[in-house]
Parts: sequence; C-alpha cells; structure tokens
Amino acid sequence: MIVRATDRVLVMGITGKQGTFWTERMQAYGTKVVGGTNPNKAGTLHCDVPVFATARDAMQGAGFDVAVLFIPPLLVKEAAMDAIEAGARGLVVLTEHIPVQDVMYFVAAAKERGAHILGPNTAGAVTPGECFAGFMPAFNERIFRKGSIGVLSRSGSLGVLFCLNIVQAGYGESAFVGIGGDPIIGTTTRDALVALDTFAGTEAVVMVGEIGGSMEEEAAVYARTMTKPVVAFIAGGASPKGKKMGHAGAIVMGDKGTYASKRSTLEAAGVTVLDTPSDVGAALKARLGRWSDGARPIALAFSGQPASP
Repeated sequence: MIVRATDRVLVMGITGKQGTFWTERMQAYGTKVVGGTNPNKAGTLHCDVPVFATARDAMQGAGFDVAVLFIPPLLVKEAAMDAIEAGARGLVVLTEHIPVQDVMYFVAAAKERGAHILGPNTAGAVTPGECFAGFMPAFNERIFRKGSIGVLSRSGSLGVLFCLNIVQAGYGESAFVGIGGDPIIGTTTRDALVALDTFAGTEAVVMVGEIGGSMEEEAAVYARTMTKPVVAFIAGGASPKGKKMGHAGAIVMGDKGTYASKRSTLEAAGVTVLDTPSDVGAALKARLGRWSDGARPIALAFSGQPASP
C-alpha cells in the first residue's frame, strides 16, 4: 500500500503521546490528516483536527481513506475492525505484540472487504515529497529524498539505514513501504514488490528482507518477470538454524526460510543480493548504469570517500 498526498488520513489514538507527536510531524510534512479517534475525547479538537469516538463516526463526519493505528496491542482488533467496517481503503497497523488470533481475524476481514493493511509491527509508509503515515523520519532529507528507487522492508530500522545509504549515493526514493515484521502481516513482500513495480516513477526496487518464512522466495517468482532491476538484502545470514531471530516473524525450518535458500532463489530470479547494506549504492549504479537520480551524491555510507558522479 502506497500512501499519496490526496489520501485522507485518520489517526486512531491521536491524543496519546506518540499519536500526538507523529500526527504533528505528518501534518507538517504534508499528510492530509482529517481527524482522530478517542472515545473519551470525542467532540474536541486535537492537533487542529476533530476527534471522534469511532472510525465509523469519523467516516460520517470527515471521511477518510487510510487509518493509522497508535493503539495498544489488546485493543487493536476492535480498532481495526472499526476502521474496516467504516470503509477504510487501508490501515497502517504500527502496534506489535498483538495476539496472533486477533491479527488473523482482522487481516481476513480486511481481505474480504478489499482493504489493504500494512503491518502489524510496521514503521509505516513514505512517499517522499508528498506524505507519510506512521513513524518513519520522512522529514529528514538525509534519509528521504524524492527519486526513483522504491524501497520495501520488513524492518523499520533497516529500512531507515537503506534509505540513508540510497540518498548518500545520490539517489532518492519513489516510495517506501514497511510491510511489518510480525508472523502474520497484511502486505507480503511480493505484494509490496508488485506495488512498487507498478508505481509511476520507480526505476528500481530495493528489497530488505530477513531470514524466516518464505516471503522472499515467493517474491522472487514475481521478480523474475520484472523489467526493472531489483536489489535485495537478507538480514540474519549468520544466525543459527532453528531459532527465531529478532522480529523475523518465523522460525527457520529445514531448507526453507534460510539465508542460503532466500539468496539462491533471489539470485536465480535475477536479483542482485547484497552482502552488506553499504553496498546498495554501487549495486544500483551497476544495475541502472549511473550513480544517481541527478542529485549530487553525499557520500557512500561507511566508505569515507565521496561517491563518483
């Protein structure tokens, strides 16, 4: 799911500390926040937008396209169903540690109604120069700059690192999609790859994955059909087998979900797989045939040397 400047955004849990902080930054960046929810403060204004008791009230009172959830884990199912039943086109579910059965329920409900979900456990989405939804530092020009590289990531922190390295190499991002790191998520790696491949202005895609599960292998099937180059990094190459690492979302079992399996499958599909995040600039140059989107490179991350124009 790629969020655009024309999308009307509802912030669920807007009056909390994090909801307030990030709503103000989304607004300052250009995100069209039209309201928020808090059943205890309905009828008031917060961050200069109306607060509603429910998403259904917000849909009637202001109308919205995307709901961003700053909601505690045990209340997410109720909030997500509220937004879905209200007619939301998309949900950005930032929360982690949501009970798995709750996630299964609202992800299935969203699919049934044609709504798209990013997360759970996502850092959100950014369309540089337009808007962002979540808590990615879209306003930091050393990390996000309008350009032609689409980025998808299971990890928010690794996503930030890759965007930093992309900008340092002189490129910019067309869009960033954080799919989330939980075992069950609404948008898969393949889903995000398709969205970025078809997004206007995207010339190449950077995929940031992790060991565990088979999403990267499944995405490789689609990557094989693409005319746009794909560059990938798989975190967890040194991790022992049979363990759940970080928020990879799945235990490595047998030959599936391993670093070796993901790397070999992606490479067989024509994807350039990186050894380290700092290699992304050089890999994009090799695949695109130029160093940058036309902007002056800042420096290659960790190299200590400026990038060649």
